[in-house]
Amino acid sequence: QGKALVRPPDQMELTEAELKEDITRILTANNPHAPQNIVRYSIKERSYKPINVVDQMAVHCVLEGSLVHQDSEEFDLRYKYLFVGFPQVNPVVDGGDVEEAGDEDRPDSAVSRINKKEPKVTNQFNFSNRASQTLNNPMRDRICQTEPPPRSSFSATANQWEIYDAYVQELQKQEKNKEKQKGTHSQKDNGKSKKVMLMETQSEDVTKWTMASKILERTISQNTFDDIAQDFKYFEDASDEFREQEGTLLPLWKFQYDKAKTLSVTALCWNNKYQDLFAVGLGSYNFSRQGCGMLLFYSLKNPAFPEYIYPTSSGVMCLDIHAQHSHLVAVGFYDGCVAVYSLKEEGQEPVYKSTAKTGKHTDPVWQVRWQSDDMDNNHNFYSVSSDGRVVSWTLVKNELVFTDIIRLTLNGAVSEGTEGAQGGVSSGTSFDFHKQIDYMFLVGTEEGKIHKCSKTYSSQFLETYDAHSMAVDTVKWNYFHPKVFVSCSSDWTVKIWDHTINTPMFVFDLQAAVGDVAWSPYSSTVFAAVTTDGTVHVFDLSVNKYEAICQQLVVDKKKTKLTHVEFNPIHPVIIVGDDRGYVTSFKLSPNLRKKPKAKKGHELPKGPEVEVAKMEKLLSLLREPDQNSG
Repeated sequence: QGKALVRPPDQMELTEAELKEDITRILTANNPHAPQNIVRYSIKERSYKPINVVDQMAVHCVLEGSLVHQDSEEFDLRYKYLFVGFPQVNPVVDGGDVEEAGDEDRPDSAVSRINKKEPKVTNQFNFSNRASQTLNNPMRDRICQTEPPPRSSFSATANQWEIYDAYVQELQKQEKNKEKQKGTHSQKDNGKSKKVMLMETQSEDVTKWTMASKILERTISQNTFDDIAQDFKYFEDASDEFREQEGTLLPLWKFQYDKAKTLSVTALCWNNKYQDLFAVGLGSYNFSRQGCGMLLFYSLKNPAFPEYIYPTSSGVMCLDIHAQHSHLVAVGFYDGCVAVYSLKEEGQEPVYKSTAKTGKHTDPVWQVRWQSDDMDNNHNFYSVSSDGRVVSWTLVKNELVFTDIIRLTLNGAVSEGTEGAQGGVSSGTSFDFHKQIDYMFLVGTEEGKIHKCSKTYSSQFLETYDAHSMAVDTVKWNYFHPKVFVSCSSDWTVKIWDHTINTPMFVFDLQAAVGDVAWSPYSSTVFAAVTTDGTVHVFDLSVNKYEAICQQLVVDKKKTKLTHVEFNPIHPVIIVGDDRGYVTSFKLSPNLRKKPKAKKGHELPKGPEVEVAKMEKLLSLLREPDQNSG
């Protein structure tokens, strides 16, 4: 009969692909039946703790054998005497040499097997089975015991008599102290006690010590960042000679504060009196996640830590340092409040702050600017907010007195005072006052328009410019030329304007949303702008009227966005803030601050008139003939 495969009835029917599929099974040395929940009491922690090391070996069968290999030393020592026995003397028959055949003559005797060296023949029945097992290291618990801290139980009862006695003792002590003070006063004619003198000397010592420690800290910081300080003072990029018109930015110090990593840099401002000091406002542009803010003051002499720290309950959106009184700082917040901080005052609270009763804004404050003192020599500053109000704040004694200057509306009308606006409120986003004409100022709106206004004539706008298609982030007058201002927006453009003409003189497309723009204080034709893709753009219109002479990526454009930029008043340095709370300083290369060359035998003219003429020369090329004559 032929062979036939017999299949059980419950066998599965598999396809060729399923039969060819490789199924991997992994064998591990872990015992599935080993207990995993064994705990032991730990005296150190005074609780039961689970044991991490579990014995994974499982012994299935153990047999102890008594077989010994015949060629081993153990066999020789243990069984040789048993098989050989005592030696036997064989008698000699008739003086012959023939001995009787004993056990040694037998080929199968134990002695013959031992003495004769025969080749070893493996025998499957003559073997020994030995099992060995390695021991795991025994677990050891180390216990140390310290003496408990000394304890004492105290109990007392307080009744009326004991309270009365305590007050009497205290009164007696006070009377004795008064008598001692009278004695010291009588001994000294100058009217100052030793205690007061001692406190004054101690306070003087503390101030001297704090000043000495601050100087020491700055010295250590400058030694730490000595290479950067050398670059700031002496380095000039020699490669600019081969670039002709292009320039570069040299990274210097990077300022950061650990508690402000989650906040964005919302404002930057240099101190005009102390040119190494600048203020940083920290808040958030993410309006769905608003929280607290911070006001920091950094110095180039100590980039490791802020000089002053003022935490705020609301995010800081703008700030401005007074030009003459450099210790006064005006700050605008996201909740609509404005405040004034004084660096001379101790504590972290502002000396002035607006409230709902004193006319605070109802929307975020986007810009604040100090102005010259009023007729009574009171300090005052202006603010603009998304609620459409431009407000003047005056510092009178211990309060802020507000005055509404104008109210922005969508239809272009301006209502005086606090009366209701007609046609809807226009949100103000930025403003700037003219450097020479005190009453004139510009206001940028969320609708992309720029209004030229006057402090004294608030019934209507002096001029309206259709500037951008999105909100105007920044508008600033030129430091030298009285007719020129610059504006930027999130519509990717930066525009240069002549306020006597409704159309822009220059338009630059930066291919990304522009966060801020700033004029340089040393040239009328140089300005810088920062974009959200992490690039700093530096323009010099006298060198190139069509594109930037420096476009440098300074941060990771995928993770960080640049928000603000400011020029130092005297040094060739700019500071750039981003949305991660960092402020980075850069030094401008020589091509970015190039001055015109003097002709032979002629001195180079200096002064603001030269800068005005340089900008006027550019504008005359773009104006129409009738505008030039006018």
